[in-house]
Amino acid sequence: MQKNSVNPRFVAPTEWQPELFLQPGLFSALAATFPLAEQRHFPSPEQLTQWLHQRTPLQDWCFVESSVLDADGRYYEDFIYQSRQIPVRLNNWHDLFGALIWCLFPKSKQQMNQLHMEQIQQFGSKERTKVRHKLTLLDECGVIMCIKPSQRFLLDLLRNHQWTEAFYQHKELWTELNPLIFGHANYEMATKPFIGLTAKLCCIEVPEGLTCTNTEGYDFVDDLLAAQLVNADLLLDNQQLSPLPLLGVPGWHQQAQDLDFYADTSYFRPKRHTT
Repeated sequence: MQKNSVNPRFVAPTEWQPELFLQPGLFSALAATFPLAEQRHFPSPEQLTQWLHQRTPLQDWCFVESSVLDADGRYYEDFIYQSRQIPVRLNNWHDLFGALIWCLFPKSKQQMNQLHMEQIQQFGSKERTKVRHKLTLLDECGVIMCIKPSQRFLLDLLRNHQWTEAFYQHKELWTELNPLIFGHANYEMATKPFIGLTAKLCCIEVPEGLTCTNTEGYDFVDDLLAAQLVNADLLLDNQQLSPLPLLGVPGWHQQAQDLDFYADTSYFRPKRHTT
């Protein structure tokens, strides 16, 4: 399996915790899309495949136990590309969330797999190229947000680490922005949220008239992201994948998101100015 990008000090829960999907916050969108709160155990590869087929056109794709990959011997990305089987470790939060992202963003995940293969065919699999590094950051830690021209100022605030202004003074805008978690490592670490949990922000500019205000927006965002990933130009833009303190997003933290919270510069760090 791929080495994941989870904080090495982080240890996910070992047991299934359906109560995570009953409380408002980071998992609300997943809970509104999949019956996770009703599950008594980690969903099996067969259950995940059923959800994949219900939501996507990937009817000839499926999830399989990671032992299938181990026995096959092929490289992870090559195995997926050739077999249309996505390996998942049983009872594993990281791989569960990875599978759910496949269900929610099938076009983008296919495009990323294809980009990995193009890079591997050109440069080999031993060392990750800059494109593959960026793909991994997006895959593990990405948050996708569609920005209209009238909201561009908020993106500027985020990229300049003006966190209080972006999160607190303009908190009413975040419901309209409806950022979507793409990185499955984000979800895994949110099972035991901690101050320091940081994502990578990927913004897609859209015309003023387009809206994406609920979980039905996954298809809309998947189409946009997949189209932008065709040539990987989005990933190589140095302004993309900027830090996003995940617990700062209004409504994504169970504790009070007040001025004192955003004043914690150990988490909401000011931007470094290079000379």
